[in-house]
Amino acid sequence: MPGEIAVLANPAARGGRSRGLLEPVLNRLRRDGAEVSVIVGESADDALERACTAVAEGPDALVAFGGDGLVHLAVQAVAGTDVPLGVIPAGTGNDIAGALGLPKKDTLAAADIVLKGAPRVIDAARIGPDEWFAGVVCCGFDSRVNERANRMTWPPGMAKYLVALAEELRSFRPIPFRLDLDGEVIEREAMLVAVGNTSSYGAGMRVCPDAVPDDGLLDVTILGAVPKGEFLRTFPRVYKGSHAGHPAVTMRRARRITLEAPGVVAYADGERVGPVPLTCEVVPGSLRVLT
Repeated sequence: MPGEIAVLANPAARGGRSRGLLEPVLNRLRRDGAEVSVIVGESADDALERACTAVAEGPDALVAFGGDGLVHLAVQAVAGTDVPLGVIPAGTGNDIAGALGLPKKDTLAAADIVLKGAPRVIDAARIGPDEWFAGVVCCGFDSRVNERANRMTWPPGMAKYLVALAEELRSFRPIPFRLDLDGEVIEREAMLVAVGNTSSYGAGMRVCPDAVPDDGLLDVTILGAVPKGEFLRTFPRVYKGSHAGHPAVTMRRARRITLEAPGVVAYADGERVGPVPLTCEVVPGSLRVLT
């Protein structure tokens, strides 16, 4: 793809360990004569503004070099436009890249796909009027663990999330959810609810195991109220997707989902969205990705 490529980069991905991977990727992208520019914002809002400005100028691609959070930010800039999204996984989980069949551990191979790949048209979904997501929206136990971890200053890295999980489990109680799925109303106490355009989040948790990003539908997983011991036994099954057969798990598909629950904050693609209620609605064919 000789032409103009805008690279949206997060040098802090993987705790800063991805910084040394960026320059070789840029050299690979420039190998065939492409004009490559790099976008690094001073904040998430600044990076988004810069990315939107770049997309408005009509590059041949906007490439996200980072993890799912950066892909989420890039989707805000390209969804609904003709500019394709390239993804060079350089984060911790890289679940969206995995769902698209991209190499998750080889940044140079991912750069080659940007240069040689063809645009694939997939779905994205709106959360309210102003935000998009490409992967998974979660709310309930998992989002409360995120909230707790984000308030902590110690320990560093993934250990913080393990401590937050243990602390949240001690006080957690099932949450009364009300869901409207294309007019079908479900009211149920649940441990968590996930809405997936793709199948996994959180570094490989296949919470919506059958979700595909181009079927015009969102998959909904509801893990109903279970005792804490049963929850601890069931939750690890999410890494294989085998939780789908548990009697407390309900799965549905819908185009438009409204979630209501008291005291619950939602996360999309690992990024904080805000308190529910919220509405997720799929927009078929709204995203072009290089695969």
